[in-house]
Amino acid sequence: MTVIAVLTNLPDSESAFNLARELVRLRLAACANVLAPVTSFYRWEGKDEEATEYPLLVKSTRERFPELAAAIRKRHPYSLPEIVGWPIEHGLAEYLRWVEEETREP
Repeated sequence: MTVIAVLTNLPDSESAFNLARELVRLRLAACANVLAPVTSFYRWEGKDEEATEYPLLVKSTRERFPELAAAIRKRHPYSLPEIVGWPIEHGLAEYLRWVEEETREP
């Protein structure tokens, strides 16, 4: 298994907390961190935008990514949410094993 980190951004802390709890409850994430608010600058539907968002950093496995992405998409308030992931190349072996164990399908 390959441990991954997945990032999404939410419009407020309540939606970020709720999504984090649900992903862990569903065992799609071993851990989810709601980070401090950030200011995002982007272009959307032809207009320059600026918004405060709450990043959510999720630790899971590559094998669970399709289900994880689907769960985020289903529960996300944005019509096109950011859902990006990358492999964890190095890490404490015991921690990486814990992530794998916690995200095994029940």
